[in-house]
Amino acid sequence: MSQPFDVAEMATTYANKSPQDILKLAFAHFGDDLWISFSGAEDVVLVDMAWKLNKNVKVFSLDTGRLHPETYRFIEQVREHYKITVELVSPDNALLDPFVKEKGLFSFYRDGHGECCGIRKIEPLRRKLSTVSAWATGQRRDQSPGTRSQVAAVEVDGAFSTPERTLYKFNPLAQMSSEEVWGYIRMLELPYNSLHERGFISIGCEPCTRPVLPNQHEREGRWWWEEATQKECGLHAGNLIAKT
Repeated sequence: MSQPFDVAEMATTYANKSPQDILKLAFAHFGDDLWISFSGAEDVVLVDMAWKLNKNVKVFSLDTGRLHPETYRFIEQVREHYKITVELVSPDNALLDPFVKEKGLFSFYRDGHGECCGIRKIEPLRRKLSTVSAWATGQRRDQSPGTRSQVAAVEVDGAFSTPERTLYKFNPLAQMSSEEVWGYIRMLELPYNSLHERGFISIGCEPCTRPVLPNQHEREGRWWWEEATQKECGLHAGNLIAKT
């Protein structure tokens, strides 16, 4: 791996670059130590672009144990389509079991989704990212204008870096719109989650995801019982909060 680069300078230089250029930068600096985060929704675009640059691309996905059956099937489709391994990262049962025993399976409807996401998503992600130097996500600025409008092409991950280790984060699709993402998927006939055909746009865990109505924003289908400002599970919220 080459020497660390000036993140602020690279963020400015690559602010208007293509997703492929951002991925080339990431691979140039981190090679096979760059991991692609695949959420089982529209991140197939990110996987496709990365795979075309590096057939040995490393991909992981968070398996919360509460995903839709369609999402599990989609993950398998992607694995077979690209002939790659998709590493599934699961919650720590030592944390999950007491939580479920005490609060049941649907406490988030009463208490908010933060605690459940912390156990099912944040802890597994932190565990995974503690073993890597850089990761790339499918975050886009248009996904959530209130919380993702300032997503940078490249940044230091303020949420998961430690004093001993800097974690670099790339967001190659930051500038892409939903329309552009779906144009890419259709043009190249990529696999996609069949839930999209039933009105689901932003897809997460089954109890926390629902279809949206015409002209509703995609994030209105996530955690609909909570305030709009809280509609982040924490995977990226740390960086976004730090910017404010």
